[in-house]
Amino acid sequence: METRFDELLEFPCLQTFKVMGLSHDSLSDQIVECLQEHAPGDYSPSVKPSSKGTYHAVSVSVMVESKDHMETIYTELAKIEIVKVVL
Repeated sequence: METRFDELLEFPCLQTFKVMGLSHDSLSDQIVECLQEHAPGDYSPSVKPSSKGTYHAVSVSVMVESKDHMETIYTELAKIEIVKVVL
Protein backbone atom coordinates (compact mmCIF):
# COMPACT_ATOMS: atom_id res chain seq x y z
CA MET A 1 0.00 0.00 0.00
CA GLU A 2 1.55 3.29 -1.06
CA THR A 3 -0.01 6.15 0.88
CA ARG A 4 1.07 9.63 1.91
CA PHE A 5 -0.24 9.44 5.46
CA ASP A 6 3.18 10.42 6.80
CA GLU A 7 3.09 13.63 4.73
CA LEU A 8 -0.44 14.53 5.82
CA LEU A 9 -0.51 13.55 9.49
CA GLU A 10 1.69 13.83 12.57
CA PHE A 11 1.98 10.54 14.43
CA PRO A 12 0.86 9.37 16.88
CA CYS A 13 -2.66 10.65 16.21
CA LEU A 14 -6.28 9.73 16.70
CA GLN A 15 -7.80 8.49 13.44
CA THR A 16 -11.47 7.69 12.86
CA PHE A 17 -12.00 4.66 10.67
CA LYS A 18 -15.36 4.23 8.95
CA VAL A 19 -16.10 0.64 8.02
CA MET A 20 -19.02 -0.20 5.76
CA GLY A 21 -20.23 -3.78 5.88
CA LEU A 22 -23.21 -6.06 5.59
CA SER A 23 -25.84 -5.64 8.26
CA HIS A 24 -24.88 -8.40 10.69
CA ASP A 25 -25.03 -8.63 14.47
CA SER A 26 -21.32 -9.41 14.69
CA LEU A 27 -19.97 -6.66 12.40
CA SER A 28 -18.94 -4.22 15.14
CA ASP A 29 -17.61 -7.09 17.29
CA GLN A 30 -15.43 -8.34 14.43
CA ILE A 31 -14.12 -4.81 13.84
CA VAL A 32 -13.26 -4.30 17.53
CA GLU A 33 -11.63 -7.75 17.66
CA CYS A 34 -9.41 -6.81 14.70
CA LEU A 35 -8.54 -3.46 16.28
CA GLN A 36 -7.68 -5.10 19.61
CA GLU A 37 -5.18 -7.28 17.78
CA HIS A 38 -3.44 -4.36 16.05
CA ALA A 39 -4.12 -1.40 18.36
CA PRO A 40 -5.31 -2.53 21.80
CA GLY A 41 -7.63 -0.06 23.46
CA ASP A 42 -11.10 0.66 24.79
CA TYR A 43 -13.35 1.12 21.76
CA SER A 44 -16.92 2.37 21.52
CA PRO A 45 -17.91 2.07 17.87
CA SER A 46 -20.95 3.91 16.60
CA VAL A 47 -23.17 2.00 14.19
CA LYS A 48 -25.42 3.61 11.62
CA PRO A 49 -27.67 1.43 9.44
CA SER A 50 -28.29 2.22 5.78
CA SER A 51 -31.75 3.43 4.76
CA LYS A 52 -32.77 -0.05 3.59
CA GLY A 53 -30.97 -1.78 6.45
CA THR A 54 -28.77 -3.86 4.17
CA TYR A 55 -25.51 -2.30 5.35
CA HIS A 56 -24.09 -0.76 8.50
CA ALA A 57 -21.52 2.01 8.77
CA VAL A 58 -19.33 1.55 11.84
CA SER A 59 -17.17 4.47 12.98
CA VAL A 60 -14.42 4.00 15.51
CA SER A 61 -11.53 6.22 16.61
CA VAL A 62 -8.12 4.60 16.97
CA MET A 63 -4.75 5.90 18.17
CA VAL A 64 -2.34 5.13 15.33
CA GLU A 65 1.40 5.23 15.86
CA SER A 66 2.78 5.50 12.31
CA LYS A 67 2.06 5.36 8.61
CA ASP A 68 2.75 1.60 8.61
CA HIS A 69 0.46 1.09 11.58
CA MET A 70 -2.38 2.93 9.84
CA GLU A 71 -1.89 0.97 6.62
CA THR A 72 -1.93 -2.30 8.57
CA ILE A 73 -5.21 -1.40 10.23
CA TYR A 74 -6.82 -0.50 6.88
CA THR A 75 -5.59 -3.76 5.35
CA GLU A 76 -6.68 -5.96 8.24
CA LEU A 77 -10.13 -4.39 8.55
CA ALA A 78 -10.68 -4.92 4.82
CA LYS A 79 -9.97 -8.66 5.27
CA ILE A 80 -13.09 -9.14 7.39
CA GLU A 81 -15.46 -11.15 5.20
CA ILE A 82 -18.60 -9.02 5.71
CA VAL A 83 -16.73 -5.70 5.32
CA LYS A 84 -17.20 -4.01 1.95
CA VAL A 85 -15.30 -0.69 2.32
CA VAL A 86 -12.91 0.86 4.83
CA LEU A 87 -12.58 4.66 4.79
